[in-house]
Amino acid sequence: MAQRFGGEFSPKGASGATDPKGDPQFRGARRTRAGGRVNLLFLAPFPLIWKAFTSGALLMAPYLAGFGILILAAWLTREGIKAEEAYEARKVARRPALPRKMLASLLTGVGLGVVGVTGHGVIEGVIFGLLGVVLHSMAFGIDPLRNKGMEGVDQHQTDRVARAVDRAEAHLAAMQDAIRRAQDRQLETRVDRFITVARDLFRTVENDPRDLTAARKYLGIYLQGARDATVKFADHYARSRDPQARADYEALLSDLEQNFAARTDRLLSDDASDMTVEIEVLRERLQREGVRPE
Repeated sequence: MAQRFGGEFSPKGASGATDPKGDPQFRGARRTRAGGRVNLLFLAPFPLIWKAFTSGALLMAPYLAGFGILILAAWLTREGIKAEEAYEARKVARRPALPRKMLASLLTGVGLGVVGVTGHGVIEGVIFGLLGVVLHSMAFGIDPLRNKGMEGVDQHQTDRVARAVDRAEAHLAAMQDAIRRAQDRQLETRVDRFITVARDLFRTVENDPRDLTAARKYLGIYLQGARDATVKFADHYARSRDPQARADYEALLSDLEQNFAARTDRLLSDDASDMTVEIEVLRERLQREGVRPE
């Protein structure tokens, strides 16, 4: 088992055995795909800057234009992968409004085409462009093209859940952005742990959109209040490092975490009760109709 070494700047300040799998913060976590190959896309166009400034004045603009188009394509690829990961992590999700990866494939082809025409000729530029589109699509795939919901659930309910979870995720993202201003790693970890618990509630509601009514305050009012409290605390704590404010904020997070976990357990319990009732009703109906196991 891994050993965590403590120190002044350690998240918990003490050594001890740790098990990342037991930390709620890491439950369901996956390594992001928005790195590695995507970072290479940002590095690959940089030789064009050298090419632009060592060529004539007439060739400088096309090379710089190709550089800009390829950098934009790399950025769209990264954002498209992030959007796809968020789509895959949720059971109910709408397809991305902007197909970023597909647009990035097209821009990669355009950028390589501009460079090919500038440095070689029209035919070579067309070949470079087509290869760029095909290879980018093969390497990174395409964007999700349809909404993801649950079979047998009213589409209107599914859309309501998707919109509610979108707003709730925006509140969580604002909390993460705000707490970073406090420049305290322990608090960032504490907020991440609460976010994991909150997302458990999101997944429960997505599994059964009928639970949205019972969880609406948690996805809306309570998370909005947590976001506002985090923003005010982070601004205050960044200036004062007030230990009492920190203690109050951590107590708030603990209360929120307990309440969100309790609501999730209650919804799961209600779902289990509903399933038991459905089973009993079906059994009684089978008995009335004279159906018996062999």
